[in-house]
Amino acid sequence: MPPDLDGSSSVASERVADTLRKHILSGELKPGTRIMQEEVAASLGSSRLPVREALRILAAEGLVVLKPNSGAWVSKMDLAECQATYKLRERVEPLALIESIPNLSSDDIARLDEIQSEIESNQDVDHFLVLDRELHLITYSGCRDDQLRSMVRRFWNTTQHYRRAYARLVDPTGYQLINYEHRLIIEAIKRGDPVDAERFLVGHIRRTRLALSRHPELFHEE
Repeated sequence: MPPDLDGSSSVASERVADTLRKHILSGELKPGTRIMQEEVAASLGSSRLPVREALRILAAEGLVVLKPNSGAWVSKMDLAECQATYKLRERVEPLALIESIPNLSSDDIARLDEIQSEIESNQDVDHFLVLDRELHLITYSGCRDDQLRSMVRRFWNTTQHYRRAYARLVDPTGYQLINYEHRLIIEAIKRGDPVDAERFLVGHIRRTRLALSRHPELFHEE
């Protein structure tokens, strides 16, 4: 049994949530997969109570749907829902970025450069997704509105699987464009220019939304 897993209930719940979150975001648990509490508890050496609490945490993050008399399921979207979420992202994330820019530190900006350099030298889709997520969430980390930051993270969580599926279809020219857009956003942040940063980010998100709309098959995979 993992140490302290059944100690503090809140600590145990967070540990279970961390494990399930990683499995969902990595694609190991696919959209529409039922999560069996008994199996999770047995695999982690936990009681069912921390698992139930962990599932509530993940439901609040948009990663899990809790259905009465049915249990917990990994969140799933159809194309229309994903498109609607991306349209919200085009409005919400630029606002978070504008609020964030004045509060980003020199260390934050240096880390953005490091991540982008790593993205440009990377050839692995799964690693790209991890780096891309870290890069964008750092750009929003200076936003002091907790509700806004939580909303942004929820949008990223619910669309993660579909970004992964799409990223596997992107050709080298597409990745060059992604890198170019990232660099434009980072340079605008360095200048403290919220107008350009907002403009570049809206285009970045919109382009992905339009690309996803051309691949409805990604929303029917088993």
